[in-house]
Amino acid sequence: MSGMASDHNTSSQEEYIPHYLQKEDPFASKLSREADIIAGFYLTVIGILSTLGNGYVIFMSSKRKKKLRPAEIMTVNLAVCDLGISVVGKPFSIISFFSHRWMFGWIGCRWYGWAGFFFGCGSLITMTAVSLDRYLKICHLSYGTWLKRHHAFICLAIIWAYAMFWATVPFAGVGSYAPEPFGTSCTLDWWLAQASVAGQAFVLSILFFCLLFPTAVIVFSYVKIILKVKSSTKEVAHYDTRIQNSHVLEMKLTKVAMLICAGFLIAWIPYAVVSVWSAFGQPDSVPIQFSVIPTLLAKSAAMYNPIIYQVIDCKFACCRSGGLKAKSSLKKSRTYTISAPRDSVAMNETQLE
Repeated sequence: MSGMASDHNTSSQEEYIPHYLQKEDPFASKLSREADIIAGFYLTVIGILSTLGNGYVIFMSSKRKKKLRPAEIMTVNLAVCDLGISVVGKPFSIISFFSHRWMFGWIGCRWYGWAGFFFGCGSLITMTAVSLDRYLKICHLSYGTWLKRHHAFICLAIIWAYAMFWATVPFAGVGSYAPEPFGTSCTLDWWLAQASVAGQAFVLSILFFCLLFPTAVIVFSYVKIILKVKSSTKEVAHYDTRIQNSHVLEMKLTKVAMLICAGFLIAWIPYAVVSVWSAFGQPDSVPIQFSVIPTLLAKSAAMYNPIIYQVIDCKFACCRSGGLKAKSSLKKSRTYTISAPRDSVAMNETQLE
């Protein structure tokens, strides 16, 4: 019986034909022209806001590049990844949505899919590194004393190499990039999992190393930070108001990084769920009109971070001077640096002995 089941599974995989091979023109839009125009305007707004916001962060950081702390360097790298998604990728999809079809053929499709995956993976791994940095600084005080700028640049090299490896693996014949079911965008060929065991292994590897593992590290880091913050809040509860205000500010600045990670994951997890269902569920069971919504949501992820930076700047501008004064009033304390997501926001968190 098991042999018959195996034969049936193999035959079903061999019989499966992905959506982009079922019709002569895989790049024709499967949406209405009105829906394509709406999507095109949406991506245009997202692209402009993301380009201006992340470009501003990079510009302001470049004016003091020699003074950037390690955590601020990682923040700049996140802005570079988000800007790359906006500048390199979005014009292709915007033009295609307005044209009611993908306009750049298979070469453009593979380039677009590679660029989106490369910068998206780079963003997630950068946030993973930032979460680890903050976890070690807050929960293991000795870490902040030896971290230098050259350590941050080594970390950046690892991040870019990691993203480059996984984005380029499909070109080695292990996987591929293919049109989305709605025709006007391209992505990883999730549908290979329906065709072969090798395709399933490829998709599972991508999901684990480029989504599940980084997300697990981020969640672990911020759970430990929350526990540490709660315990330190009790320790400073009996000190004067200035110290308490400084501590509250530091707690809120720690939450900024959590907010950035949450925004990224909220934008990408629906797309990941739909992709996994397309890969391992019933073939072509995801309606085309439904599949475009998670895709558009994921493309908005690059816009959130600059908005968060600006909101936090405005919200805490009145608190910075008080936090800095509180630092000088602690004579018998151990201090270490924690950088806010935006380069211009840098505070000193005080850990009482």
